[in-house]
Amino acid sequence: MNFKNYTRSLVVILCLTSLTSFGQKISKDEKKILRNVEQSHDEAINFLQETVNVNSGTFNLEGVKQAGTIYKKMLEDMGFTTTWIDMPESMNRAGHLIGEIKGNKGKRLLLIGHIDTVFEPESPFQSWEEKDSIAIGPGSSDMKGGNMVMLYALKALKDAGQLKDRQVIVVLHGDEENAGRPLELSRRDIIDAAKRSEIALGFETGTGFNDATIARRGSSSWTLKVSGKQSHSSGVFSKNTGAGAIYETARILNRFYEELQEEYLTFNPGVILGGTKVTIDSSGTQGTASGKTNLVANTTIVKGDLRFLTEEQKEQAREKMKAILAESLPQTKAEISFTDSYPAMPPTEGNMAVLNVLNQVSLDLGQGEVKPYDPGKRGAGDISFVAQYLDGLDGLGVIGGSSHAPGEYVDLNSLEDITKRTALLLYRLTSSK
Repeated sequence: MNFKNYTRSLVVILCLTSLTSFGQKISKDEKKILRNVEQSHDEAINFLQETVNVNSGTFNLEGVKQAGTIYKKMLEDMGFTTTWIDMPESMNRAGHLIGEIKGNKGKRLLLIGHIDTVFEPESPFQSWEEKDSIAIGPGSSDMKGGNMVMLYALKALKDAGQLKDRQVIVVLHGDEENAGRPLELSRRDIIDAAKRSEIALGFETGTGFNDATIARRGSSSWTLKVSGKQSHSSGVFSKNTGAGAIYETARILNRFYEELQEEYLTFNPGVILGGTKVTIDSSGTQGTASGKTNLVANTTIVKGDLRFLTEEQKEQAREKMKAILAESLPQTKAEISFTDSYPAMPPTEGNMAVLNVLNQVSLDLGQGEVKPYDPGKRGAGDISFVAQYLDGLDGLGVIGGSSHAPGEYVDLNSLEDITKRTALLLYRLTSSK
């Protein structure tokens, strides 16, 4: 699948038929919304600082709830009915915040963010610091900045009287950085919300001011287990001993590398253990292996991931992997199992149509053209769980960098323009039929 050719054809289609044609310049109501963004700009930055300074690492359950309380108050101040959805104690996740206002005007929107960060309480990276035009802090970019843009865009509409009779659902997950299992439970509520909506907008970190995400690759994991015949090393390659587990594992991984490479498909073996005695813990991230150079290894275990743009691409890759396993070296046997994680968000005409609305907003604001971002350069995201139910657009968050690393930052100079563009996008979508 060639993403560039696909999106180019969608652009041609959308020149003829789009979600709604917005060829106008800024209207009187929109100018009022823009003024509201400007008037709330300093307040918005202070709000972002307040949320950043609350540690909400995924496994800091009280911290996630504390940060959620800040978001909850703001949503309620705008007239949203809010609910905190607790997760079972066994899941070790704080839960999710959902806010909703009901109405019959325009498109029904689902707005997606998350409260948690990768920085747990023991992290030395804990607080907000401003340096010239940037602010450094945990989650400032991913994705408390995106949450702020979402909420202050909504506030600009509310203050302009433009949230009345709109249907908007806000979902802020408490575990996006490490989704709780089973996914059927931890993502149940966002799927329910999607089924009552028409368009999903995700506020993950922006990849650039002039692009947005109409497709995200899905991710799954795989476990390869190979067994061989333990014997003295002098007999390796013989009819009785065969190749051993490690040679067979090397054959399989090399065949994966040589035969499965295609656009938007990646498969990475992240952990490998081999020898005559192998153990791996329940997390699949660490284990032990022992053996001797004069022994043929009888066991290997490999843990890896698989990323794909469509469910069809995922299934085809899995079938090829199974076929490669079937061609075993002598006296070896291999099995592979797969575990689904994030589904794919494939590029669609509907997603491109939403981007077309954003693009027109950006042009009307004099901010330049917005183009689809290459999905091969993005990871998985929560919007993927609802992609099969409705049209969507992601990457609407702030401009920043160093996400998931000490020194994560947000570009303060970009915040007002991004919030303005988001506010008009929400207004136009909720004003269209």
